[in-house]
Amino acid sequence: MKVYGLPMSTATRSVLTTLAEKGQEAELVLVDLTKGEQKSPAHLALHPFGVIPAFEDDDGFRLYESRAIIRYLDRKLPGTSLTPSDVHAYARMEQFISVEQCYFSPAAMKVIWERLFKKMMGGGTPDEARISEGLQGVERVFGIIEPVLGKQQYLAGDSFSLAEVTWMPYMDFFVAAGGAELVGKHPNVAAWWERVRSRPSWKKVTGA
Repeated sequence: MKVYGLPMSTATRSVLTTLAEKGQEAELVLVDLTKGEQKSPAHLALHPFGVIPAFEDDDGFRLYESRAIIRYLDRKLPGTSLTPSDVHAYARMEQFISVEQCYFSPAAMKVIWERLFKKMMGGGTPDEARISEGLQGVERVFGIIEPVLGKQQYLAGDSFSLAEVTWMPYMDFFVAAGGAELVGKHPNVAAWWERVRSRPSWKKVTGA
Protein backbone atom coordinates (compact mmCIF):
# COMPACT_ATOMS: atom_id res chain seq x y z
CA MET A 1 0.00 0.00 0.00
CA LYS A 2 1.12 3.55 -0.77
CA VAL A 3 -0.07 6.85 0.65
CA TYR A 4 0.91 9.90 -1.37
CA GLY A 5 1.05 12.90 0.94
CA LEU A 6 2.92 14.66 3.73
CA PRO A 7 3.34 13.75 7.41
CA MET A 8 2.11 17.20 8.52
CA SER A 9 -0.96 17.20 6.28
CA THR A 10 -4.21 16.90 8.23
CA ALA A 11 -5.86 14.67 5.64
CA THR A 12 -2.76 12.49 5.31
CA ARG A 13 -2.68 12.10 9.08
CA SER A 14 -6.24 10.79 9.06
CA VAL A 15 -5.23 8.04 6.64
CA LEU A 16 -2.06 7.20 8.57
CA THR A 17 -3.99 7.09 11.85
CA THR A 18 -6.50 4.65 10.38
CA LEU A 19 -3.68 2.41 9.19
CA ALA A 20 -2.05 2.56 12.64
CA GLU A 21 -5.35 1.74 14.36
CA LYS A 22 -5.63 -1.32 12.12
CA GLY A 23 -2.04 -2.34 12.84
CA GLN A 24 -0.99 -1.85 9.23
CA GLU A 25 1.85 -0.09 7.45
CA ALA A 26 1.92 1.71 4.11
CA GLU A 27 4.70 3.37 2.18
CA LEU A 28 4.43 7.14 2.53
CA VAL A 29 5.38 8.69 -0.81
CA LEU A 30 6.22 12.34 -0.14
CA VAL A 31 4.56 14.95 -2.33
CA ASP A 32 6.47 18.25 -2.11
CA LEU A 33 3.84 20.98 -2.15
CA THR A 34 6.48 23.71 -2.18
CA LYS A 35 7.61 22.44 -5.57
CA GLY A 36 4.08 22.03 -6.84
CA GLU A 37 4.40 18.25 -7.14
CA GLN A 38 0.71 17.89 -6.34
CA LYS A 39 -0.02 19.49 -9.73
CA SER A 40 2.37 17.27 -11.68
CA PRO A 41 0.93 14.91 -14.31
CA ALA A 42 2.05 11.92 -12.24
CA HIS A 43 0.14 13.08 -9.16
CA LEU A 44 -2.88 14.27 -11.14
CA ALA A 45 -3.17 10.71 -12.40
CA LEU A 46 -3.68 9.72 -8.74
CA HIS A 47 -5.72 12.72 -7.60
CA PRO A 48 -7.29 14.73 -10.43
CA PHE A 49 -7.94 17.71 -8.15
CA GLY A 50 -4.22 18.07 -7.44
CA VAL A 51 -4.24 17.84 -3.66
CA ILE A 52 -3.19 15.25 -1.06
CA PRO A 53 -3.47 12.50 -0.05
CA ALA A 54 -3.96 9.84 -2.67
CA PHE A 55 -3.90 6.11 -2.02
CA GLU A 56 -2.82 3.06 -3.98
CA ASP A 57 -3.55 -0.45 -2.73
CA ASP A 58 -1.41 -3.56 -3.24
CA ASP A 59 -3.67 -4.71 -6.05
CA GLY A 60 -3.35 -1.41 -7.92
CA PHE A 61 -6.69 -0.02 -6.75
CA ARG A 62 -6.47 3.77 -6.46
CA LEU A 63 -8.56 6.12 -4.35
CA TYR A 64 -8.50 9.78 -3.39
CA GLU A 65 -10.23 11.91 -0.74
CA SER A 66 -9.17 11.07 2.80
CA ARG A 67 -12.62 10.34 4.20
CA ALA A 68 -13.24 7.83 1.41
CA ILE A 69 -9.81 6.30 1.97
CA ILE A 70 -10.29 5.79 5.72
CA ARG A 71 -13.69 4.19 5.19
CA TYR A 72 -12.16 1.86 2.60
CA LEU A 73 -9.23 0.92 4.84
CA ASP A 74 -11.46 0.24 7.83
CA ARG A 75 -13.75 -1.96 5.79
CA LYS A 76 -10.96 -3.89 4.06
CA LEU A 77 -8.27 -4.36 6.68
CA PRO A 78 -8.38 -6.81 9.60
CA GLY A 79 -8.47 -5.62 13.16
CA THR A 80 -10.97 -3.80 15.36
CA SER A 81 -13.59 -2.05 13.29
CA LEU A 82 -13.67 1.73 13.52
CA THR A 83 -17.23 1.76 12.17
CA PRO A 84 -19.96 0.96 14.73
CA SER A 85 -22.25 -1.97 13.94
CA ASP A 86 -25.14 -0.45 15.89
CA VAL A 87 -27.24 1.58 13.47
CA HIS A 88 -27.66 4.53 15.83
CA ALA A 89 -23.95 4.69 16.67
CA TYR A 90 -23.16 4.44 12.96
CA ALA A 91 -25.48 7.36 12.24
CA ARG A 92 -23.84 9.42 15.00
CA MET A 93 -20.42 8.64 13.58
CA GLU A 94 -21.47 9.90 10.15
CA GLN A 95 -23.16 12.92 11.71
CA PHE A 96 -20.01 13.99 13.55
CA ILE A 97 -17.78 13.35 10.54
CA SER A 98 -20.05 15.81 8.75
CA VAL A 99 -19.92 18.26 11.67
CA GLU A 100 -16.13 18.14 11.52
CA GLN A 101 -16.02 18.72 7.78
CA CYS A 102 -18.69 21.42 7.59
CA TYR A 103 -18.39 23.35 10.86
CA PHE A 104 -15.36 22.49 12.98
CA SER A 105 -12.49 22.27 10.51
CA PRO A 106 -13.37 25.40 8.50
CA ALA A 107 -13.50 27.45 11.71
CA ALA A 108 -10.41 25.85 13.25
CA MET A 109 -8.43 26.33 10.05
CA LYS A 110 -8.95 30.09 10.21
CA VAL A 111 -7.11 30.11 13.53
CA ILE A 112 -4.53 27.52 12.43
CA TRP A 113 -3.74 29.37 9.21
CA GLU A 114 -3.40 32.79 10.77
CA ARG A 115 -1.39 31.71 13.81
CA LEU A 116 0.70 28.84 12.42
CA PHE A 117 0.81 28.44 8.67
CA LYS A 118 0.71 32.09 7.62
CA LYS A 119 4.05 32.84 9.26
CA MET A 120 5.57 29.62 7.89
CA MET A 121 4.46 30.62 4.39
CA GLY A 122 5.73 34.17 4.74
CA GLY A 123 2.22 35.55 4.64
CA GLY A 124 2.69 38.46 7.04
CA THR A 125 0.84 39.53 10.17
CA PRO A 126 -2.02 37.38 11.51
CA ASP A 127 -5.49 38.72 10.80
CA GLU A 128 -7.00 39.07 14.27
CA ALA A 129 -10.51 39.52 12.92
CA ARG A 130 -10.25 36.22 11.07
CA ILE A 131 -8.85 34.53 14.19
CA SER A 132 -11.77 35.86 16.24
CA GLU A 133 -14.23 34.59 13.64
CA GLY A 134 -12.59 31.17 13.73
CA LEU A 135 -12.62 31.00 17.52
CA GLN A 136 -16.31 31.88 17.59
CA GLY A 137 -17.02 29.07 15.14
CA VAL A 138 -15.04 26.56 17.19
CA GLU A 139 -16.73 27.75 20.40
CA ARG A 140 -20.12 27.06 18.83
CA VAL A 141 -19.09 23.54 17.84
CA PHE A 142 -17.58 22.78 21.24
CA GLY A 143 -20.78 23.99 22.89
CA ILE A 144 -22.72 21.44 20.84
CA ILE A 145 -20.44 18.43 21.43
CA GLU A 146 -19.79 19.19 25.13
CA PRO A 147 -23.08 17.68 26.38
CA VAL A 148 -22.74 14.78 23.94
CA LEU A 149 -19.34 13.90 25.38
CA GLY A 150 -20.77 14.21 28.87
CA LYS A 151 -22.98 11.21 28.13
CA GLN A 152 -20.54 9.02 26.20
CA GLN A 153 -16.79 8.51 25.84
CA TYR A 154 -16.58 9.17 22.11
CA LEU A 155 -18.49 11.03 19.43
CA ALA A 156 -20.39 8.00 18.13
CA GLY A 157 -20.89 6.36 21.51
CA ASP A 158 -18.67 4.32 23.80
CA SER A 159 -16.15 3.25 21.15
CA PHE A 160 -13.45 5.12 19.23
CA SER A 161 -14.52 5.48 15.61
CA LEU A 162 -13.68 7.11 12.30
CA ALA A 163 -15.35 10.25 13.64
CA GLU A 164 -12.40 10.72 15.99
CA VAL A 165 -9.97 9.98 13.16
CA THR A 166 -11.29 12.91 11.14
CA TRP A 167 -11.28 15.34 14.07
CA MET A 168 -7.85 14.55 15.54
CA PRO A 169 -5.55 16.28 13.01
CA TYR A 170 -7.50 19.54 13.20
CA MET A 171 -7.79 19.40 17.00
CA ASP A 172 -4.04 18.89 17.27
CA PHE A 173 -3.20 21.91 15.12
CA PHE A 174 -5.91 24.00 16.78
CA VAL A 175 -4.42 23.36 20.21
CA ALA A 176 -0.94 24.12 18.83
CA ALA A 177 -2.34 27.40 17.48
CA GLY A 178 -3.32 28.53 20.96
CA GLY A 179 -6.67 26.81 21.22
CA ALA A 180 -5.91 24.91 24.44
CA GLU A 181 -7.62 27.55 26.59
CA LEU A 182 -10.84 27.24 24.62
CA VAL A 183 -10.68 23.45 24.82
CA GLY A 184 -10.17 23.72 28.59
CA LYS A 185 -13.39 25.70 28.98
CA HIS A 186 -15.27 22.58 27.93
CA PRO A 187 -14.30 19.81 30.40
CA ASN A 188 -15.93 16.97 28.47
CA VAL A 189 -14.27 18.04 25.23
CA ALA A 190 -10.95 18.35 27.06
CA ALA A 191 -11.29 14.87 28.57
CA TRP A 192 -12.23 13.41 25.19
CA TRP A 193 -9.27 15.08 23.51
CA GLU A 194 -6.93 13.71 26.17
CA ARG A 195 -8.30 10.21 25.57
CA VAL A 196 -7.92 10.29 21.82
CA ARG A 197 -4.56 12.06 21.60
CA SER A 198 -3.09 9.51 24.02
CA ARG A 199 -3.82 6.59 21.70
CA PRO A 200 -0.73 4.73 20.41
CA SER A 201 -1.89 5.25 16.81
CA TRP A 202 -1.85 9.03 17.17
CA LYS A 203 1.49 9.02 18.95
CA LYS A 204 2.90 6.94 16.12
CA VAL A 205 1.59 9.31 13.44
CA THR A 206 2.70 12.49 15.19
CA GLY A 207 5.90 11.20 16.77
CA ALA A 208 4.66 12.38 20.18
